[in-house]
Amino acid sequence: QVRLVESGGGLVQPGGSLRLACAASGFTSDKYGIGWFRQAPGKEREGISCITSYSERGTTYADSGTGRFTISRDNARNTVYLQMNSLKPEDTAVYYCAAVNWLVCTPVPGVYNYWGQGTQVTVSS
Repeated sequence: QVRLVESGGGLVQPGGSLRLACAASGFTSDKYGIGWFRQAPGKEREGISCITSYSERGTTYADSGTGRFTISRDNARNTVYLQMNSLKPEDTAVYYCAAVNWLVCTPVPGVYNYWGQGTQVTVSS
């Protein structure tokens, strides 16, 4: 059973940075995709960024994240990171990572089979 554990969330001032981590375990294959999503109160879950275990670079989808958010992976540690810079109050949300058992990178939540418990990011002064 695939297990995902997010960490790195917290309270940060506008303009600050955070690095989220998604530690994954339980994959039976070395081919998988990991996505980062977020969900703010009263809003739908939004795909931010994704990467596969075979890709050198990931893709950042959210217009609000492009240029500020960067996804990366460390296959040796089975961990995917989301570096978030120049954070804004509207980035406040619960951030989730999700996994799919194939080399897929997509912002569509329904494609992913496994989800972490989420980590809260609050951007406020």
